[in-house]
Amino acid sequence: MKKNDNMLWRFFASVKLALITLFILASTSIIGTLIPQKNPPAFYIKEFGPELGRLFQILDLADMYNSWWFVAILALFSINLIICTIDRLPNVWRMVVMDNLRQPIDTLAKMPFRSSFLITGEMATATATVKKIMTDGGWKAKADEKENSTLLFSQKQAWCRLGVYAVHLSILLIFAGAIIGTVAGYKGSIMIPEGGSTDKIYQYGTNKPIPLGFEVRCDSFKLTLYDSGMPKEYRSDLTVMDRSNNLSFSKSIIVNDPLDYRGITFYQASYDALQGLKVEIYNKKTGRQQGFEIPFGQKTSWPGTKVEFGIINMQQTRGMARLKVWFSDGSGNPETFWMDGDTTRTLVSPDGEYEFYASQLYATGLQVTKDPGVWTVYFGCILMLVGLYVAFFLSHRRIWVYINKEDGQCRVLVCGTSSKNKLGFEKDFSALSERFRQNDTIQTT
Repeated sequence: MKKNDNMLWRFFASVKLALITLFILASTSIIGTLIPQKNPPAFYIKEFGPELGRLFQILDLADMYNSWWFVAILALFSINLIICTIDRLPNVWRMVVMDNLRQPIDTLAKMPFRSSFLITGEMATATATVKKIMTDGGWKAKADEKENSTLLFSQKQAWCRLGVYAVHLSILLIFAGAIIGTVAGYKGSIMIPEGGSTDKIYQYGTNKPIPLGFEVRCDSFKLTLYDSGMPKEYRSDLTVMDRSNNLSFSKSIIVNDPLDYRGITFYQASYDALQGLKVEIYNKKTGRQQGFEIPFGQKTSWPGTKVEFGIINMQQTRGMARLKVWFSDGSGNPETFWMDGDTTRTLVSPDGEYEFYASQLYATGLQVTKDPGVWTVYFGCILMLVGLYVAFFLSHRRIWVYINKEDGQCRVLVCGTSSKNKLGFEKDFSALSERFRQNDTIQTT
């Protein structure tokens, strides 16, 4: 059975099906922007009522872009795109590679762009003259020479007819990349306290633990605020420790400047203030320095010294912690004072001078993604841009010149056609015709 006689083939090869499918995809995609996505069922029942809430569950509208019906529409569109390409590409390919020197002579005079001239002299001389004029005009020609006639042909950008199929391929590549990312990738999150580390993350939606295959440690977290107290910048100092490769390296990440390792990307997403505090004490007299992580409201001792300290009160002012510190080195009365978090205070006692640093401990919130299909998607997007440019802005331009012997003279018929941009081709054709008119051996007819 021929393809054109197969109703199923004609259905999937239909341009009308492609337009309808695109319209449905565009229309239903709006739903995903109107209905909040990936919330628990109770949220939709509370917001939209029991009936609509249950309908949302049946139609997977809470995760619309992964719903069975949306994926089915994408699959239908992909099949339609593939069948359309298979159905039409052979004819287009023949247009690209066809031997245009076999063009029937009687069709040349019917082409939309044409002009004719007379050249006095022999066929060989006339052919050489025409070839030179075409070459000088940027039209390098092939020739089919016979005893009393010659057909010359030149074309530009024949391959641009394939631009639309490059767009088809780019769409399929984008779909394929998305499928690869969905099947082989994941998205999750993790909270890592300062000084803590993890070798797994938790997947969005299921909270399923996913091993990373290496360890990530948060060395420190830095929060910068505006004067209003609003967060200005989150910065996490992370260290990757991969024992399988005996590799360790550090990187500071901020929003839009993530950490990438082994195809896994760690984005700075959030933070959380912890009950613990970070303290560093430097004894200027002895040169000793020690760091501590201490709980709130508990006295802590510096081993090997008489120093004792604690954070006995804490206040939040415009998002920044203010700390009330109790400090003693055993040489005088204990000292109590307030200080801003993430700052250093100099303390002087009869037995020495100390620099006391204190800040609230934070946990950094990381969004973690693995998307092995992302480069396929990127390539598909680049190919789409190239394909769209070729399909809309380039055209297949063809020029034929037929020379035949008539009464001791050679009649020259110049004709041409363009797949698109007729106005632009008309300028090119007029410029070539003008070159013929300017030649002294050629007469206009």
